[in-house]
This record gives sequence, structure tokens and C-alpha cells, in this order.
Amino acid sequence: MTLTPQRPRRRARTAEPTPYDFRRPIQLSREHQRTLQLGFDGFARQATTVFTSSLRTVCTVALVGIEQRTYAEYVDSLGVSTYLTLFSADPMPGTGVLEIPLFATMSCVDHMLGGPGSDEQPDRPLTEIEDGVIRGLVERLLGEMRYSLEGIVALEPTVTGVEYSPQFAQVAAAADVMVVVTFDLRIGERGHRMSVCLPFSGLLPHLTNASGSGAVSDRERAQRAESATLLQAQFNRVPVAVAVRFRPISLDPADLAELRPGSVVRLTHPASAPLDVTVAGTTFAHATAGARGQRLAALIVTTPEENS
Repeated sequence: MTLTPQRPRRRARTAEPTPYDFRRPIQLSREHQRTLQLGFDGFARQATTVFTSSLRTVCTVALVGIEQRTYAEYVDSLGVSTYLTLFSADPMPGTGVLEIPLFATMSCVDHMLGGPGSDEQPDRPLTEIEDGVIRGLVERLLGEMRYSLEGIVALEPTVTGVEYSPQFAQVAAAADVMVVVTFDLRIGERGHRMSVCLPFSGLLPHLTNASGSGAVSDRERAQRAESATLLQAQFNRVPVAVAVRFRPISLDPADLAELRPGSVVRLTHPASAPLDVTVAGTTFAHATAGARGQRLAALIVTTPEENS
């Protein structure tokens, strides 16, 4: 009897392949995405509480995904009219965006003013009163974002403007890379898409620091501490060029050209003043000229400031 070897089974495909754009290499690593996911998961939980308590109806906010996009791609993914809150993201450079669909914004205003939040909402910019009502909700959301992301960066978000047309929101250049975080906002039974857009260049250094501190093991941490100690010990033995000199003077090019053997250059250094001890042009001590055996020497003395 001949046994036929069985071919190994292929694993079932768990996700659809994602096209790779070689013109724009992906810079948002899996570690960075994981770090952001932890922060924005916390933001989603806090935002659920903010919406539910403000609207006095059952609301949920769930994190959908975190992507790297250009600003033009982000703008194209939004509706023709929406409610964009622009905010400064100090200490990160640039401007962040908190986007809530205009229908959801009108529904929030309706609920907060005592209405039922009906399925028919006006498609128009908010009035001054409506804007004041929704502004309090937005500021609470930004405060929760600051709290949720403090493990990554100590944000101090401050509202800088409101825009209803994504095409007119001058947040970044079209080709600038942004981090886009998408949420599923449910107000009652109706679902909406809410998003946060942050500049990738300003966020990357903080992501690197946050990911690096969490990924270092105890052994790696001990090796880094030992390396720092050795570096400090060797640094104290590095030879540097030290100069003992008079105080410098300034001469015109014409005076320099007229110098001949026997010419006398008048120094501004007082005869009673000590010489300057410098390294790389920086004076760090003073000395008087002397001799030690057959060699010239400099005796370190107190500085004029120490004497006064």
C-alpha cells in the first residue's frame, strides 16, 4: 500500500489585502497604532459618558480605526457640509480637527435644548445660540482627549475656529500626512461617523518616545544604564584643546595688511588682569603666566567676579 503525503492546508484568509503605495511609504508602525489605539479607546469611553450626560439619552462612541492619510484624502472622505472644530494641539505644531457630521451636531443641539432629536434636522450652519450650546460639548470632548492622550503627549487643545465646509478648512497642505482616527457615534438608534485628525509630523516624536519606553525590557533598560555610566566615565577622559590667551581685539583689514616685523599692536588687555583660559572659544577660568621648570605655565586664579 502506497501512502500519499497530504498537502498542508492553507490558512483561511483573515483580512483583505491592502494596496501598498510605493510613492508614500507607510510610516505609522504597528507599535504606533497600538499606542494610539490604547489612548483613543479611553477617549471613546469618556466620550460616551460626555454624550450621554449632555444629551440625556443613550449614546455610545466606539473606535473604528486609525489610519495614515494625506490631508486631501481626509477632506475627500468627508461630506459636503459637516461641523469641523479646529483646535491647536500644543505642544505639537500644526492644527487638529474634531469632525462631527452636521446632522449629528444638529441632533445634539436638539437634545440639549430639550427636543426629541428627530430624524429630520436642518442642513445649515449653526446660529449663534446653537453654536454656544454645542461649543460646551466640544470643549468637554477636547478635555477628555487631553486626559486620554496624556500618556503619549501632554496636549493642551484649544478651540481656534469652526468650519462647515471641509474644502475651506485650511488645516494643512494637501500632501501633508495626517493621522485620522474614526469613531462610530450612536445617538439613540442612529449611527454617525465622527473623526479626529492630527498632524503626523508633530505626533511622531511623541509616539516614538511612548512606544520606546513601553517596549524596553528590564534587561535592555539595565544595558542602557550601564552604557550611560561607561559613556560618562569615558567622557571625562576625552582630551580637549585649552588655550590661555589675552583678551581678543578687533583690527581693520587695512591695519592687518600694514603689519610688518617690528610693528606694535596695542592690546586692550589690562596689565593687571589675568589671562583667559578658553575651550572652543568659551572662557571658563582665568590664570596668570608663570613657569614650571623649563616650560611656561599658567596658574589658575580666582575670576574678577569672585573677588568682588
